[in-house]
Amino acid sequence: MQSFADHHQVKLSPHGKTSMTPDFFRQQLENGAWGITVATPAQAEIAAMAGAKRIIMANQLVGKTNMAIIEQLISEFDVDFYCCVDSSVNVQQLNQYFANKKQTLKVLIEFGVPGGRCGCRSPQEVLELAQTIQDTPALSLAGIEVYEGVIHGDNAEQDIRTFLNQALSSVESLASDGLITGQPIITGAGSAWYDVVAECLANLTDYLAIIRPGCYAIHDTGIYLDAQSKVLQRAQVNQGYACELGGDLESALEVWAYVISRPEPTKLVIGLGKRDVAFDAGLPIAERGYRNGEAISVKGLTATAVMDQHTFVETDGSAEIEVGDMIAFSTSHPCLTFDKWRYIAISDDDHQVSHWVETCF
Repeated sequence: MQSFADHHQVKLSPHGKTSMTPDFFRQQLENGAWGITVATPAQAEIAAMAGAKRIIMANQLVGKTNMAIIEQLISEFDVDFYCCVDSSVNVQQLNQYFANKKQTLKVLIEFGVPGGRCGCRSPQEVLELAQTIQDTPALSLAGIEVYEGVIHGDNAEQDIRTFLNQALSSVESLASDGLITGQPIITGAGSAWYDVVAECLANLTDYLAIIRPGCYAIHDTGIYLDAQSKVLQRAQVNQGYACELGGDLESALEVWAYVISRPEPTKLVIGLGKRDVAFDAGLPIAERGYRNGEAISVKGLTATAVMDQHTFVETDGSAEIEVGDMIAFSTSHPCLTFDKWRYIAISDDDHQVSHWVETCF
């Protein structure tokens, strides 16, 4: 992904919420990441402690307790911190707090879509909010932030391109009116549409264009496998660089668990549940099986339901699975598997664990 960003001359600020693993943050920064993206003040603290000197909180900073966390973070870690704003009420709250602390807070106006998530709903709202920020001495407008992942439908790609062009026009207008301090920032991109966003923001020499995908570092065999397949399809149509990138994305996360019961010939119960693995965007997929260290077939196994501590798996009878066998499962939506584990084992291609990394959810 860093190579992809470099090719398009955009910066990469990977979203840390996926793994919340400081060791991974450090690797991303060492390999050229501009900064780390987060969703909450607590996550921003972890990113700063991992060494990030630039942090985008792609969310609104609301509440005095949360503001205090950021005030301390800016003071102690000397980071460039950016958060989103989309209302004059929040702007006034932030200004009052940080003015009292004699700090200047850098903000990005979030530009959204009707029916979507947060964000100003029109360029006019963006302009009016920028003018409000100009009158607040403790805030400094750095640019515009978007999240295109809330746009769906049959014409999603074209709608996203139109949305991004509107955001670009807005940031250009704000910059020409002198409402932005420093090099204007334009930032967007989750893990599904990063290719389209990077293409639209490529080679903007007068602006600091930043993409923020996070799941690419882990990937999966579910929703992001599907999303990456669509990235490759678009690349083939557009003769894009993403086609070369696609081979580098592999599902890197597995959860291993024991077969604890075979109560019926075609039914297995696995000691793996909602407290262990994501289930919101597809059930775990059996990839490999082991008995006493030897590989066994898991052909014909399909997860059908997940409870708190159990996964139900149907078998067509071709796999000779016994109680005590261990099955390695791949997942869909890695963010919601990582957050269930305090430590993650790092293994080589032969499944030998070399070390463990700590998560900080």
